[in-house]
Amino acid sequence: MSASANPKTGLRPFLSEDASVVAAIFRAAIEELTEDDYNPAQQEAWASLADDEQEFGEKLGKELTLIATFDGAPVGFASLENNSIIDMLYVHPAAAGRGVAATLYDALEKLATARGATELKVHASDTAREFFVRRGFVPQQRSTLSVGNEWLGSTTMKKALAAKGAAS
Repeated sequence: MSASANPKTGLRPFLSEDASVVAAIFRAAIEELTEDDYNPAQQEAWASLADDEQEFGEKLGKELTLIATFDGAPVGFASLENNSIIDMLYVHPAAAGRGVAATLYDALEKLATARGATELKVHASDTAREFFVRRGFVPQQRSTLSVGNEWLGSTTMKKALAAKGAAS
């Protein structure tokens, strides 16, 4: 079986042994995809959140976390906290622009709706803000997060979800 030029995105649950690969995806996404919105010191502080891969993996293991794959290889991940907060959504730069983030987001929204959530909330980075606007999120408040000695700008956004069983 040959590799596809446009592989289909697969989804699977996060496993504890995925910690190092998702930490690498997290770091690569921040280092290569956020440079228009954050300076190098901010990027380094942000990426350092995955320096302790065991702790990073434990955090993701406590949330509903999905791994996106191309031909079985992880290329992105997303996590849902308390069934209503999109905590993380990161795609490896090599897979950016190929629908991975949309696939992950759509799956989280369906799972949250099926579990009775009436809204989703996200603290979107400046880089991800437009992605969430295109999916119906409404900006609520501009905020900053202190990471190390750096401040990272973000926007708190919300989206109302259709009630479970409602026609879509």
